[in-house]
Formats: sequence, C-alpha cells, structure tokens
Amino acid sequence: MNEWSVYILQCSDDTYYTGITNDIEHRLKAHNSKTGARYTSQRLPVHYVYIKNGYTQSEARKEEIVIKNWNREKKIKLINKEFQRP
Repeated sequence: MNEWSVYILQCSDDTYYTGITNDIEHRLKAHNSKTGARYTSQRLPVHYVYIKNGYTQSEARKEEIVIKNWNREKKIKLINKEFQRP
C-alpha cells in the first residue's frame, strides 16, 4: 500500500491550494510546470507550506475535503502549527 500525503501549497498570489499525492516531489514539479491543477497553473510559482504523511488514499481524500472547506485563518493556523488535526 502506498503512503499518501495531504499538502497545502502557497501560490504566487498568496492563496492556498490543498491536495493529496503519493509522490510529493513529483506533484510539486507537476504544479510548477502547469501540469498540476488548473488553479495553480494560473498562480505560479507555488511551494509547499504544509505536508502531512501517513494516510491511505481514502483517508487523504477525506482530510483534503475537510481542509478545503476551512477558511483562510484556520489554514494559516494549521500551517503555523497553532492548530493540530486530531
């Protein structure tokens, strides 16, 4: 079973993009070469500000959905480790 990661990217316009991957290095290259998400392709360059490993694909997808529904302030707290997911 592959280990999956949940990540948050900071885009050049200071917005955040949340996603999942089982190859963190490849995924960042994809985002920065415009073959990642459409959202990030318009806001290059992007860089990781949060990565959490150790998920199954299903768990990662569920966590991604939760984080995507958060407001910016809550995401910033998670990035700054002021908020820990249970």
